Amino acid sequence: MAARAPAAVRLPGAPGAATLASRLVGAVRDALFEGRYQPGDFLGTEKDLAARHGVSRMVARDALRTLEALGVVEIRRGAGGGATITQGNPHLLAEALAVQFQLARIAPQEIMETQCAIEGLAAELAASRASAADADKLQKLIDESESLVADREAFTRSSLQFHLAVAEASGNRVLSYQLVSLQHVSWPRRNRTLTPAVARRVVQAHRELARLIAARDVAGARAHMEAHVRMIRDRRVPPSENIVCI
Repeated sequence: MAARAPAAVRLPGAPGAATLASRLVGAVRDALFEGRYQPGDFLGTEKDLAARHGVSRMVARDALRTLEALGVVEIRRGAGGGATITQGNPHLLAEALAVQFQLARIAPQEIMETQCAIEGLAAELAASRASAADADKLQKLIDESESLVADREAFTRSSLQFHLAVAEASGNRVLSYQLVSLQHVSWPRRNRTLTPAVARRVVQAHRELARLIAARDVAGARAHMEAHVRMIRDRRVPPSENIVCI
């Protein structure tokens, strides 16, 4: 299929409002949000961009570097190369958002409050949308984690995968990627409070949640997940920082 012609974009703002490169980045981003660019569209070469927008090649080069860093374009260098609008990689967004959460020093109770809301809704949607393959994946992860109760780190990783699998079973990618970003900063790599007894209770909670999802019990799945996340919160967040999970 032939590549679409590059969309015409106008540099926003007054000449002194921002650097030309940042204005060009903003113009491309705005055109993307307005639907004038689609994944796979060829944006052009550095020379093309410079000529199209009346800027120097140095400005176009800086703009393309920024767009590449933002994940908006992929750049192929050399003869026949140029910038193409990417297909999108929400995992990169999730990781970038997690970094910003960490740098902004978001408090643990804020993270857990949001995680409770996301996971509760994910469980509710999973109970109405999960496929047979989704249900099978949940059961396999439960069986795997049950075999790992004596291995703190391996159990923690397996338990994380179960929570992510529930979010994936919701059929809502926004929920899934939001959960990924939160769990980058909320899920401990070495959970020192995890004992074999606690791990077994977690396995029981996961089995009950999987049963509710398989039974299409929408309200029950949400309530159970919210209670489960509250239990996680109570073990991770000091009492003085506890929040009410709704």
